[in-house]
Amino acid sequence: MSGVAEAADGVPGVDVSNWTGDIDWATVASGGAKFAFVQATEGTNYRNPRFDAQYGGAASAGLVRGSYHFAQPHESDGTAQADYFLQNGGNWVSDGQTLPGVLDIEDNPYKDKNGKNHCYDLSTEDMVTWLKDFTKKYREATGRHVIIYTTTSWWRTCTGNSGKFTSNPLWLARWGADPGELPKGWKRHTFWQSADKGPLVGGGNSFNGSESQLKSLANPPAEVRVSGQAGSRKTYRVTISNTGPHPVKDIKVSGRTFGGQRVVKAPGCRYSGTAVLCTIDELPRGQKVTLTFTTKPKKTRGTVGVNVTVGSVKLTLKAG
Repeated sequence: MSGVAEAADGVPGVDVSNWTGDIDWATVASGGAKFAFVQATEGTNYRNPRFDAQYGGAASAGLVRGSYHFAQPHESDGTAQADYFLQNGGNWVSDGQTLPGVLDIEDNPYKDKNGKNHCYDLSTEDMVTWLKDFTKKYREATGRHVIIYTTTSWWRTCTGNSGKFTSNPLWLARWGADPGELPKGWKRHTFWQSADKGPLVGGGNSFNGSESQLKSLANPPAEVRVSGQAGSRKTYRVTISNTGPHPVKDIKVSGRTFGGQRVVKAPGCRYSGTAVLCTIDELPRGQKVTLTFTTKPKKTRGTVGVNVTVGSVKLTLKAG
């Protein structure tokens, strides 16, 4: 566990498991590592007995850290394994030091024991379904896209080179001097494991970006989506959805009618004449709020509507 980490591409880091043993994290940090991935689980019946010590030790040494799940897709469905991961160290928390969890999906290492092939005897269609179930469950539970660790060759063979997971950051495993060709759909890798044994401890890895970008991956900005529609010449609806990982507070929604009409009803909001102002004190992650404005047009014909502003988002809702 001596030496200095030199990342061929970006910010250096390590990955460890129970097999790595006890770790001197201060030495890892002083050697140049900025992040660590720690195995948490495998299948639905294994939890790394050293996980708490390794995961907590990495954090105490000042490393950005995340956990990973080693998939056993022939044993149970993706939802069940994602849930097991979430309950045993894989949950993401908004502390500025925790990376999204990782799904480690690769060549079956237990062929001699379980009698399954490289793809765990799953068809490409079934493997893609398994992956969809795992990634969906993790996204719903945390608001983050799980990172996918894999090799290009395995992905081609066992998923049919699926391009349906490009929202998930890619952690590419390819030991050598360069990452090489990526699996279909991904235009860049986020992490690269270039060696099974790095200069510090565990595997040798790099983050494809700057240290500030690495920290941003651990602590992303809030994500709010705004949509609206004119139900009629008299009714307008605006929906604010929190699709990111953080609760969002103090959301201001302002609107002003046009086309010769005034606001006559806006539950939960203040209004006067052509103007309406709403404040959402807090919108929890995964939740949405729909605001309804009722107006009274002066004319029966012509274009009417409401201009709505939510933060930097501007909507124009029109009715003929």
